[in-house]
Amino acid sequence: MRSRIINLTCLLLLTVSACGGPSSAPAALATPTTLYLVTVPADATSTPTPFQPVAGTDSLGTTPVFTETPPPLDATFDPNALLSDTATPDSFYVPPYAPDPALSLSNDGMVTFLLLGSDKRPGQTYFRTDTIIIAVIHPVSGQVALISVPRDLYVYIPTVGMDRINAAYEYGEMYHYPGGGFALLKETILYNLGLSIDHLAIVDFDGFRQIVDTLGGVDVPVFCAYTDWHLIDPSYDPENENNWALYTVGPGVVHMDGDLALWYARSRKKSSDFDRGRRSQEVLRALYTRALQTNVISKIPELYNDFSSSVITDLTLPDLLQLAPLALHLTNADIRSYYIGKEMATSWMTPGGASVQLPNGPAIQSMLQQALAPAPRAAEAEALTVEVRNGTANPGWDSLAAERLNYDGYNTRLSVADRQDYLNSLLYDLSANPDLSRDGSMLNVLGLPPAAFISAPMQVDVNYVLIVGADYQPCFNPAAISP
Repeated sequence: MRSRIINLTCLLLLTVSACGGPSSAPAALATPTTLYLVTVPADATSTPTPFQPVAGTDSLGTTPVFTETPPPLDATFDPNALLSDTATPDSFYVPPYAPDPALSLSNDGMVTFLLLGSDKRPGQTYFRTDTIIIAVIHPVSGQVALISVPRDLYVYIPTVGMDRINAAYEYGEMYHYPGGGFALLKETILYNLGLSIDHLAIVDFDGFRQIVDTLGGVDVPVFCAYTDWHLIDPSYDPENENNWALYTVGPGVVHMDGDLALWYARSRKKSSDFDRGRRSQEVLRALYTRALQTNVISKIPELYNDFSSSVITDLTLPDLLQLAPLALHLTNADIRSYYIGKEMATSWMTPGGASVQLPNGPAIQSMLQQALAPAPRAAEAEALTVEVRNGTANPGWDSLAAERLNYDGYNTRLSVADRQDYLNSLLYDLSANPDLSRDGSMLNVLGLPPAAFISAPMQVDVNYVLIVGADYQPCFNPAAISP
């Protein structure tokens, strides 16, 4: 694969991967397949990572022997041949090589992008992909589905065996798999998730910082206050534990430079990989909004070569120019977020001492079916506009509520409230014939009680007016919203 720069403009489609770099610092369904649960020991428990000033990279297992096709699954098949040297036969599942037709999915007419954030540091030749986001583009509907995949998801890597999904790229590069790391990771995703990947974009720490700083920083809607260890100054020695301090952001709209955005998107010492997936998508959405604000899309040709050392992609300049019109008409209300969350996996420690996440196949397949299908209420939601006003003295809370509605597919605009001392949030339906089902759904998305709803028919250019009051709770779980 030829190294090419991914332009900032198709940020959502490509540069997204930068949002979720690796953990650091302190202590398309052409061949659908099926995931099956691993047999989990009765005493399986979560094993949090202890504090470490600098996160290391797990050592690889045995050197894989690549074959053109997997061995046949028959009576003479030995599952031990697929396992690493630390494995025991009853510790792992051996996925079937034949897909389950009952779970057939199709990505016909869609374009898929694999967006990766690497843990590559200066002097390293090989690296792991600690942030994995799959972007599924629906050109006809104009929708985009983002799917976050935790780095510790324990999967079958074709020709290698069982390991974390973030190791597939490194295996492919290190052992010269045909097509390299991208090819092996692509095959791993196809085998375990049933998703066929069309294109790739990968960025490292420095590249992400450069992209954000070139945009002049990004305004990230931080819904839930987040605290984690942060290097006091980027120039300080990260191996000195005294150079780290706890740092808190949000709730609110936080302006972030490249260093702060990278920290927010990748930190996980006081949270988890699942939460990091949520924060990575928050930064991604903010990057896309910023790219539109700075008219980056019109500058694709001149920017194409500026970041050639920062981002690797298989997309050419003509490819990017072909995607540009879609990006111009895309808003955050067209972006749907999905996650392989903790309810879709089980924490477990391998016999070799690695903390991993065992996938719940049926739950993951159900989520993927939703992500690949057109949003059922998309046309209805796109036809509506919600005007959001901040009735509190909390800066940015109108933006937080508006973004929350965007997650559910509603278009929003901000306006000024008549005052800032509203004790209670209010949702006004301005239509002549209120849709009580839709109204109730919007209240649930916003976390508001039925008493917040008011029917006030009038002829204006918006359908709803939301006044954010002091009772509004900005923290929410995006995975719970199904547009």
